[in-house]
Amino acid sequence: MNKGSERGFHDLLAYIEAELAFESGFYNDAYLDRRINARMRRTGHDDYRSYKRHLEGNEEEQGALLDSLSINVTGFFRNPEAWESLRGVLRDLVSDRRRVRVWSAPCSDGREPYSVAMLALDDDEVDARRLEVHAADINEDVLDRARRGRYETSKTTDIAEELEPLSAYEPYVDRREEVFEVNDRVKDLVTFERRDLIRGSEKRDFDLVLCRNLLIYIDSDYKVPIFETITGSLTGDGYLMIGMTETLPTEFRDRYDPVEKKHRIYRRT
Repeated sequence: MNKGSERGFHDLLAYIEAELAFESGFYNDAYLDRRINARMRRTGHDDYRSYKRHLEGNEEEQGALLDSLSINVTGFFRNPEAWESLRGVLRDLVSDRRRVRVWSAPCSDGREPYSVAMLALDDDEVDARRLEVHAADINEDVLDRARRGRYETSKTTDIAEELEPLSAYEPYVDRREEVFEVNDRVKDLVTFERRDLIRGSEKRDFDLVLCRNLLIYIDSDYKVPIFETITGSLTGDGYLMIGMTETLPTEFRDRYDPVEKKHRIYRRT
C-alpha cells in the first residue's frame, strides 16, 4: 500500500469510527482492508477516497459495509472432526447429573450455538435437559437473524451438507425446499444477547466456552482483554474451545491444559 493509499485507508477508517460507531482499532488492518476492498469492488470504486464519498450519506451502503466488517463467517458443525471431540466434552460434563452451561461468543448468525444444542439432543449419552446454551454477539442485526434460526442454501453454502454430522437433521430442522429453519426443540435450549467481548464484563460459571475464529481477526493488543473475559467466565475446571488455526495468547498458556490439542480444546487449570 503506497503512502497515498495508506492515508486514504486511515481516513476512511476514521470516518467509519466517527460516523458509523464501528471501533476499527480492535481489528487488524489486513482483515479490515480485505473487507473494505470487497465492498469497493462490489460498488465499482477503485480507491479509498472515492469509496468514502460514496459511503457518506448512503445508509444502504453503510449498513452493507458494517455487515461486511462484522465477523460472521460460520456454519453448522464447522470443522466436523472437532465437533466429534466436543461430543466427548459434553458427555463428560453431563455425567455428574448437574446443569451444564455453555457460552458461544461470538455466535454470529446462531449456527454454532444451535450446533451445540443439536449435538446434545442427538446423542443418547447427553441429557439435553441439563443443558443451557448462551450465545452472544456485538452485532444486533446478526443476532436478529440468529433468533429467527432460518438459513438458506446458496451457491456457497449447502445447509444439508453442514448438518451431516447429525444422525438425521429432520428432528431438529424444518426444511422447505432450500430453506432450513431450526425448530423450537432446539431454539428452546439457546438464549441470545448482545455483548462486547473486549469491553464487556465477565459472565460467570460457564462449563464450556466456544470462542472460535475470532482471534485471527483481532489486533494483538486486544487478545488479552478477550481472554481475561473468557477465563473469568469459566468455572475453575471449565473447558475452552478456540478455532482450528488459533493459539492461546502467551499470557494464558499456563492457565489451560490441552484436552484435544489438535482440535484446540483446553481445560482451565
